[in-house]
Amino acid sequence: MAPVVTSVSPAQGAPAGGTNVTITGSGFTGATKVKFGPNGTNFILVSDTQITAKTPPGTGTVQVTVTAPTGTSTQNVFFTYAQAPVLTSLNPTSGPTSGGNVVTLNGSNLAGATSVKFGSNSAVILTNTATQITAIAPAGPPSSVNVTVTTPGGTSNALAYTYIAAPVPTLTSLSPTSGPTSGGNTVTLNGTNLTGATTVLFGPSPATILTNTATQITVSAPPGTGPVNVTVTTPGGTSNALTYTYAAASVPVLSSLSPTSGPTSGGNVVTLNGSNLAGATSVKFGSNSATILTNTASQITVSAPAGPPSSVSVTVTTAGGTSNPLPYFYLAAPTLSDLSPHLGPDTGGNTVTVFGTNLTLTNAVNFGGNPAAAFTVVSDNQLTVTAPAGSGTVVVTVTTPGGTSTAATGNPYYTYLGAPVLTSLTPSHGADVGGDAIVLSGSNLTFTDAVTFGGVPASFSAISDTQVVATSPGGAPGTVNVVAQTPAGSSNGLPYVYDPS
Repeated sequence: MAPVVTSVSPAQGAPAGGTNVTITGSGFTGATKVKFGPNGTNFILVSDTQITAKTPPGTGTVQVTVTAPTGTSTQNVFFTYAQAPVLTSLNPTSGPTSGGNVVTLNGSNLAGATSVKFGSNSAVILTNTATQITAIAPAGPPSSVNVTVTTPGGTSNALAYTYIAAPVPTLTSLSPTSGPTSGGNTVTLNGTNLTGATTVLFGPSPATILTNTATQITVSAPPGTGPVNVTVTTPGGTSNALTYTYAAASVPVLSSLSPTSGPTSGGNVVTLNGSNLAGATSVKFGSNSATILTNTASQITVSAPAGPPSSVSVTVTTAGGTSNPLPYFYLAAPTLSDLSPHLGPDTGGNTVTVFGTNLTLTNAVNFGGNPAAAFTVVSDNQLTVTAPAGSGTVVVTVTTPGGTSTAATGNPYYTYLGAPVLTSLTPSHGADVGGDAIVLSGSNLTFTDAVTFGGVPASFSAISDTQVVATSPGGAPGTVNVVAQTPAGSSNGLPYVYDPS
């Protein structure tokens, strides 16, 4: 039986030949010839199933055959003569002696690269196509080296790459130059040649690098004590040292709160004044944490948390400890249950008594959208208020540090009335013994609470806003003025004549 070829490894090589290959199959005993296409080559018969050979020069894809006394193999096992790789450009053409930068190699026939060399040092291949390779440059001494690519088609032409020694970093300033022993604060390092910093040390302790440019690095300082040397290490070496001092943080001190009270719902802004307040990690109202809005060494503003009606201690905690406490009072919102009177002139100026709860710290009273002209706190349950001008029916509200009352309960409604006006009396005269029904016509008469004939009260009934019926009292013969009175005041007078009996 003629020899059988099942595989050749590797299955491709350089057109110049010389590639060592292993041919696998059967029936190789007594083999007399090995050919790659039309070209024969020297070979070594290893066994009946294996031959090693060195490829002859050639081009394209050719069939591999083995001839023995029993015949010549006919299987379609092929070897491809790959074209040699060609490099046309590098980008960049230089880099640091530490290596580690990515270099792009452009050219042709680059597929299947087995090696990229920078001088005698191998690079790590990242990507590989027929026209481009990206690789991580190895380290190298300051010099120019040849970059080559090796594929099954051979080794490419060489392009020059220059290793440049990185400059030593230099520090010119730190900001700030001191900080708490707990660390965690941000420190800015200024200088030159700082690009690619690998380590920033505060004494023996590494800092966390936050940002890094050629002229500036920001770090989060590690914990430490006393004065320490700060240095930066880059591929160019280690910088000069600058001094940074760890200072034990002072205990925070509170001197005042503003305001010192607020609603049980919280959410109001409270300003805390004092010293050593920088870097506050917590502001507590009793056991509840406030939301910190702003923070300097002498002042903190917070949004107060909710709390029950009570007095609580406010404290600040920083790296230096917890401050002295200051009292803060949670106040229940005021409530209104009633007013007296509920009616008054639209010109205002009359006195209204307000009844409710939690009124002691009242700082504003409003009739609808109008602030009261003045008010006096009588007790926690009562105010006297000078009503402002207004119109219609409005809700009276009271505001304290505990909040503003609502109309949810009680009767806090107040109605503004126009002054009463009389336009006619029907009839306009009657017997001096009285007892006549007199119709008073006019406007704003609904809430009439008194009718007088020459100052003498008469019985009456308000029929509508434009009409009141009164019974004339007795009087001396002659003319008197009839006046109607409401909570908005007294009307104009109209003449009424008492006829003698």
